[in-house]
Amino acid sequence: MPNLGMVLDSRAFDVLARLLLTFVFWTSGLAKVLDFSANAAVMESFGRYPGWAFNLATLILQLGASAMIILGRGTWLAATALAVFTILTIPIAHPFWAKAGEAAFRDMTVALEHVSVIGGLAVACILSRKRNESRTPS
Repeated sequence: MPNLGMVLDSRAFDVLARLLLTFVFWTSGLAKVLDFSANAAVMESFGRYPGWAFNLATLILQLGASAMIILGRGTWLAATALAVFTILTIPIAHPFWAKAGEAAFRDMTVALEHVSVIGGLAVACILSRKRNESRTPS
């Protein structure tokens, strides 16, 4: 049985962790591709016009930045872009402070989850920097 260090140091586990970290983004991006019109309408329901342009920009960001993180290329840039995007979705799509009851609770829960995802993206940046520093010859 492999020890924990071997698992944590393996390339396969690294890629799996990156896939899981970005799961929410690349699946959302794929959904925006697969049902473009419906997702453009969702953008317009949040006051983002034209919906098709916001949908296109969002899916490009979600898929592109996810791919960068998964491949370990420009991780800090991709993670920062996704973090900014994620924090901006809170006042646009999850304004819990402007709602009451169950709707407020649901949006607050999503907002808190968004903050945790941002923390995970920050950790990915830190680990990417440490990994890159360890590869740089002294």
